[in-house]
Amino acid sequence: MIEATAAGLAWLGASLVVLADGRRGLALGLALLTIGFTVLAVASGLQIGGAAVAVGGGIAAWQCSRSPAAKWGIMPAGSTPRLVLCIGSGLLALWVAAVVTIGPGAPLRFSVLVVLAVLGARMLSTSELHVLLAGIAGMALALGAAPGLEVPSAGIVPDIAGGLIAAGVMALPRGGHVHGISEPDERAT
Repeated sequence: MIEATAAGLAWLGASLVVLADGRRGLALGLALLTIGFTVLAVASGLQIGGAAVAVGGGIAAWQCSRSPAAKWGIMPAGSTPRLVLCIGSGLLALWVAAVVTIGPGAPLRFSVLVVLAVLGARMLSTSELHVLLAGIAGMALALGAAPGLEVPSAGIVPDIAGGLIAAGVMALPRGGHVHGISEPDERAT
């Protein structure tokens, strides 16, 4: 039951990252995503890996929220397609994890599948650098947890790498747009 709750928390965190444009909303999403994957790592028997995910994701969420101009920005105008993406992909991933695949680890399969899908779609649809970096941090946490699906697990190395990448990517400069231009060029007029 706790694993299913943690999987739901990871989905909720990824959904907040997808639905938020403001840094506080992104930080809350990363924090929920971190808690979900930490619990799933510990439930898989990887206590050190869970600690690495918790520290790396916590640093990423803190880095994301520390902007002086931080705002929530959850569900701004025009975000209905993103809401449909979150709900639809969550239902599809839940169906795949519970019905299509067999064996233990359905919550982890659900979490990894839905987080990679929604964050990948969000990263492809944005030009905001802080949103892109939050998406990369969330994907690093999901990819760090993914090797726990194997029955002899890959150990704690992927969790530690995911935590380090999540923490490190949020230390990059976060202003502007991906294309390098944050304001319209006044010389063009």
